Amino acid sequence: MLVAIVGPGAMGILFSSLLSQNPDHQIWLVDIHPERAAKVRAEGLFVEGVSGEHHLRPRITLQPAEIGPVDLVILCVKGPDTYAASLSARPLLGPDTPVLTLQNGMGNLEEIERALGPQRTLGGTTAMGATVLGLNRIRHAGWGETVIGEPSGFRSARLERVVAFFQGCGVEISSTPNLPGLLWSKLIINAGINPLTALTRLHNGELPRHAGTRAVMEAAVGEAAQVASALGIQLLYDRPVDKVVGVCEATAANVSSMLQDVLQEKNTEINQISGVVVREGARVCVPTPVNAALLHLVRTLEESYTLKIRG
Repeated sequence: MLVAIVGPGAMGILFSSLLSQNPDHQIWLVDIHPERAAKVRAEGLFVEGVSGEHHLRPRITLQPAEIGPVDLVILCVKGPDTYAASLSARPLLGPDTPVLTLQNGMGNLEEIERALGPQRTLGGTTAMGATVLGLNRIRHAGWGETVIGEPSGFRSARLERVVAFFQGCGVEISSTPNLPGLLWSKLIINAGINPLTALTRLHNGELPRHAGTRAVMEAAVGEAAQVASALGIQLLYDRPVDKVVGVCEATAANVSSMLQDVLQEKNTEINQISGVVVREGARVCVPTPVNAALLHLVRTLEESYTLKIRG
């Protein structure tokens, strides 16, 4: 397969490394940052962590037209950049090229379809963990399953091809007919972990250990689960708080993606996570005061990056 990964951040680099293990496939990276692209061309990519140490030299370009139509596009950009990245990916599309999103939060499927038209998308989540160490360096922080599905719920031929492709590269993957349930199940986990790590700068594993963060986490998760229930979403687990605590413990040393963004003074995906809980809660008349507070606090944090405390 000829595959283009749009967005060589932590997850883009990680999947580039994993999918490059099979020499039968050709992997391209598409970037919008000239400095990063130049560094990758000059030095390659470096991956360390649970999958070992790897040095790879992927193909990378700033111009998708240089690649042309591919068999699969994997979108690994941040939620706020989904629409623009999708528009830029148009030269990568053949008549039947699917676009797979493994991004955090909700709304990415809709943004891709708004940019590229309907029936282009495959949605999914990944429990893989990765941390950026430099422009062309990441740490593979943890293994985890990747699950994907069709928005329609059907097990299509293209879905089966993508699953087989990942499996052939040694990536643990499965498919689901319940994509909304999958996405909301991941959203609730993110709503309970990401904003709190961004605000406290704690590793995931510390959140359940402190009474204050544990209480806020439980309240945020409870609200999000109530919203999902009101929407008729069937989650993939029965006890949301226990699930989120379990994820915290399983990824105890991980620096969440939102905390990584804050430490680098970048815009976060708070609107695609807590913002979705608040918006959908209002639509189905479920109060979400804790998620609203987290939303406003992280937005304020983003707005205050340039402010300096004066002694």
